[in-house]
Amino acid sequence: MLCAMVTSNKNTQAAAARPEVRFRMRIRTGDTVAIGPGKVALLAAVQEHGSISAAARSLGMSYRRAWMLIDELNRSLKSPATESAQGGEHGGGCTLTSTGENIVRLYREVEEKANKACAAQITALTKLIR
Repeated sequence: MLCAMVTSNKNTQAAAARPEVRFRMRIRTGDTVAIGPGKVALLAAVQEHGSISAAARSLGMSYRRAWMLIDELNRSLKSPATESAQGGEHGGGCTLTSTGENIVRLYREVEEKANKACAAQITALTKLIR
């Protein structure tokens, strides 16, 4: 399922607000969202920060919630998207596997292609926004 959300920045005046368009694709297996925008954002944050806790903080999410999303994602996949290292002198960490890197790359490619394919409709819809 692919849909676009149009929102505006609430901190600017309504007349000067520029609509933001985001595609929010989800791949479900039963009742579980195996891959979706939140999990992809979390994977990208893990890739950037090198740990689940730092990734969670950067997204304003609790460590528990982030860990549960990563666990649910890894259980949904044929091979895990992340690898965790145990603590030690400098603490543990978390990195993306090639599967995790592929998920982020492919998801971003879908967003970009969907945006390009729907450019005329997006323009028409955003013209309807104040």
